[in-house]
Amino acid sequence: MAETMPLIMFLCVCLVLLSGYPVAFSLGGTALAFALIGQLTGTFDEAFLSALPNRLYGIMTNVTLIAVPLFVFMGVMLERSKVADRLLETMALLFGPLRGGLGISVTVVGMLLAASTGIVGATVVTMGLLSLPTMLRRGYDPKLATGTICASGTLGQIIPPSIVLVLLGDVLSSAYQQAQLDMGMFSPETVSVGDLFAGALIPGLLLVGLYIAYIIGIAFWRPQQAPAIPPEERHIEGRNLWLQSLKVLVPPLLLIILVLGSIMAGAATPTEAASVGAVGAIVLAIGQRQFNLAMLREVMRKTTEVSSMVFLIFIGASLFSLVFRGFGGDDSVRDLLTNLPGGVFGAMLVVMLVMFLLGFILDFIEITFVVVPIVAPILLTLGLDPVWLGVMIAINLQTSFLTPPFGFALFYLRGVAPVEVRTGDIYRGVAPFVAIQLFALGLLALWPALATWLPNMVYGD
Repeated sequence: MAETMPLIMFLCVCLVLLSGYPVAFSLGGTALAFALIGQLTGTFDEAFLSALPNRLYGIMTNVTLIAVPLFVFMGVMLERSKVADRLLETMALLFGPLRGGLGISVTVVGMLLAASTGIVGATVVTMGLLSLPTMLRRGYDPKLATGTICASGTLGQIIPPSIVLVLLGDVLSSAYQQAQLDMGMFSPETVSVGDLFAGALIPGLLLVGLYIAYIIGIAFWRPQQAPAIPPEERHIEGRNLWLQSLKVLVPPLLLIILVLGSIMAGAATPTEAASVGAVGAIVLAIGQRQFNLAMLREVMRKTTEVSSMVFLIFIGASLFSLVFRGFGGDDSVRDLLTNLPGGVFGAMLVVMLVMFLLGFILDFIEITFVVVPIVAPILLTLGLDPVWLGVMIAINLQTSFLTPPFGFALFYLRGVAPVEVRTGDIYRGVAPFVAIQLFALGLLALWPALATWLPNMVYGD
């Protein structure tokens, strides 16, 4: 009975989540229920729960996690300041003369929004509302249009400064130190959020390049699916268009360079850079003449909601992981992974597959806080690079966001898509992009230097 309790507990929390209960309460409530059952059956030591106050104090005093509300504020402020509207309009005019130009512009804007907001749901909804009607009106195939929007919207998972990478960086830092202590290294090295930001940059840009290459290929082989914008609809041409492009592109690009550049140059920590980004987003909104007190109140309210959700899930996940460990769940997982055929490769393959499948029913926050702390110390003990592991997990979670039938990005777009766009069109549209994601994941698995080279160059590790 005691050996199966961790598995039963994990399956139970998945069922509770599928029934629609809030995530934080599902994690915490399931953990407390199983702790009570364990005490009654004599299979759980209540001393594990005594570590909870220290866990909560560690969360409250963790300076790195202050970056979360700051990056959320930055993203919501930019979303409300109509930056996406202007970017999409200008990029469509810039790439409009090309077949597939609208799709390319959506991908480029998705990349810029990912680097400035990092909020997947908001990006997919914004892009769906702004660009999908335009793409359909100009003759784009619904499958290509919806697939491009969903894939571009999920770039916020991997392109820094990503909230996913901030949370993963904090969890992996603890896991890496634990793994080194388990191996008898009592002066452990650390891995930072900045390391993950640098490590994710090249794979993120690689994904953008692959998306654009696919759109260009479709435009070449099936031009009727991705027509160019007719000349009469391009109301700005020549020098005026380039001036308009610079005016729209330069401010968000400067903000992105300021935030990421300060981190990679070592001039600021991720938390300090996030505060710069938040102030910069306000300045950008003022420059766009969108800033007012009502907007500020709305942005602060939304930031509070998202940040509260993240930290409440963090607390529920901490309670869940303590009870899971109390039942010996971490030992069971370690035995399973270390005894798999194929050694490190087999363990990594199983973990990636499980995370991919869990991404159908769990959000990235739950997987980051519940699953990663369990499996990461084991994988790192086997000798894997923490930065490479973090980027692999991030891309994997991004892929699960896209995969039918439960991908979250598909639900976000379905909620704002016109009624004439069928759900089947969305599912078929994202299939090639899922294949591209898996191809990129395979490239990263074969060449870990895609993730490790830049951090080594920047930080000299």
